[in-house]
Amino acid sequence: QVQLVESGGGLVQPGGSLRLSCAASGFSVSGSAMSWYRQAPGKGRELVAVISSAGSRTMYVDSVKGRFTVSRDNAKNTFYLQMSMLTYDDTAVYFCKAIVTGSTYWGQGTQVTVSS
Repeated sequence: QVQLVESGGGLVQPGGSLRLSCAASGFSVSGSAMSWYRQAPGKGRELVAVISSAGSRTMYVDSVKGRFTVSRDNAKNTFYLQMSMLTYDDTAVYFCKAIVTGSTYWGQGTQVTVSS
């Protein structure tokens, strides 16, 4: 059974940092492309970052380039989103997504709130 569980969200001041984790079970992250999305209040879900199945390629939405880094730890079967220089516009629920044997799986989301 494929399952994704996000953690690491919380309240942070502008300019601060957080690291989100997405713990996977039921499949190996080392062979899967993984993505982070976010959904701000009143807005649609937005793709934030992608890491390829081999881990050699990453992609970021322009608004987070240079501030966010996606990575994975195959031994822990977990992938991460390191976020720095956070702004109010980064406030959202963050979701991880995996495509496993043609089916799409989502985590439950973790809230990130940037506020002074």
